[in-house]
Amino acid sequence: MAIITETTMKKIFLIALAAVLFTSCNWLGRGDRGHLVGVQNRPDAFYADPPGMVFIPMGSVTLGPSDQDIAYTQNARSWTVSLPAFYMDETEITNNQYRQFVYWVRDSLARSILAATLDPDFEIDEDEFGEPLIPPLLNWRPQIRWGGEEERVVLEELYLPEQERFFRRREIDTRLLVYRYFTIDLRRAANIEPNERRNLNRADLITQHETHIYPDTLVWISDFTYSYNEPMAKQYFWHPSFDHYPVVGVNWVQARAFNVWRTQYLNSYLASRNQPFAMDFELPSEAQWEYAARGGLDLNPYPWGGPYLRDQEGCFLANFKPMRGRYADTGAMYTNIAGFYPPNDYGLYDMAGNVSEWTRNAYDESFYYFGHDLSPDYQYEFNPDVDPPALSRKVVRGGSWKDIGYFLQVSTRSYEFQDTATSYIGFRSVQTFPGRDRDDGRRGASNVY
Repeated sequence: MAIITETTMKKIFLIALAAVLFTSCNWLGRGDRGHLVGVQNRPDAFYADPPGMVFIPMGSVTLGPSDQDIAYTQNARSWTVSLPAFYMDETEITNNQYRQFVYWVRDSLARSILAATLDPDFEIDEDEFGEPLIPPLLNWRPQIRWGGEEERVVLEELYLPEQERFFRRREIDTRLLVYRYFTIDLRRAANIEPNERRNLNRADLITQHETHIYPDTLVWISDFTYSYNEPMAKQYFWHPSFDHYPVVGVNWVQARAFNVWRTQYLNSYLASRNQPFAMDFELPSEAQWEYAARGGLDLNPYPWGGPYLRDQEGCFLANFKPMRGRYADTGAMYTNIAGFYPPNDYGLYDMAGNVSEWTRNAYDESFYYFGHDLSPDYQYEFNPDVDPPALSRKVVRGGSWKDIGYFLQVSTRSYEFQDTATSYIGFRSVQTFPGRDRDDGRRGASNVY
């Protein structure tokens, strides 16, 4: 048994006292003087305006008809709602913007193939601390040598087989372009009893999705049986002349997948710079869409305010079907370049006409009677194994190039099934603003984008 001498005891005491004093000094050095001041050195509160998006301030608006219900749908009434601030794309998502999504999915498939068969540099199998990643992550730094001799052989499976090629053109097989992503069902979690949430397995709320993301270019033919639209079917999504036209042939499920990708694409960049994650990109709710479309002008039928479809010079203010089908009188035969017509007072283009737009809401004729007046929304996740088929009907707003003027009114409600793609429906994204107003956190901050 060891014997502790008096000298040893004094040394232990001095060491312990020094540790206490060091700890005390360390806390005192924080500058809070023992008071509640919150966690210090938090990231900057500044939230930069996403490029190409318009800030919509929080506010209240009276939704509903401001003109005669010509179709006698009786699916809307005057209804005052309040919404928090959010961002919205100033135009519909264009062909070139959506093509970035298509290319990302294509490149991710190519990198997966190269990592598995040819070049391990396309795969990251350890984190920054040397710990194994299971499964490994794709490395996006190396460039893909599409014309390389070995790469051409390995990546051949991404292309159409020989017997399906037209004039022997080597083209990507678009049937392989599948985006895999996850969603978490917060609504289901909120409906669980508070005492039971402690034992909830988070994995039970996470669902994996697989979505074919390539636009249906044949809608130009299938939508109009007795019309010659073959040139649009062949070139609309790919020809550079149409780069800044709104993407069409995208159904509601594909539009949702695009927004999930857009969120994760931005968050990956922010994480690389140790910045907080961004708010999610989503399809706008029906209320968000109408609030933004009105541009701060309450009780007006169109985004530009007045009851007329022409300006003082007699020019049409949107792309739609005027009179008895004189399409060219609006300046376009089909869709038109995004942003061609004047914006509303929020700076949003084409909130009426050009293409109709998906919203995230399921369509219900009586929603204006049971929806909440605080940022109203309606269940939009459709589960075919559980939910009634009616939930697969999604609200479409704004009217399109093939619609008459009634459908351009900001209050007109219509729907389409979520798995339907057409040549006259596109979409734009929104992003909820994290706070009251964008000027609240601007001082002394820099743009993270």
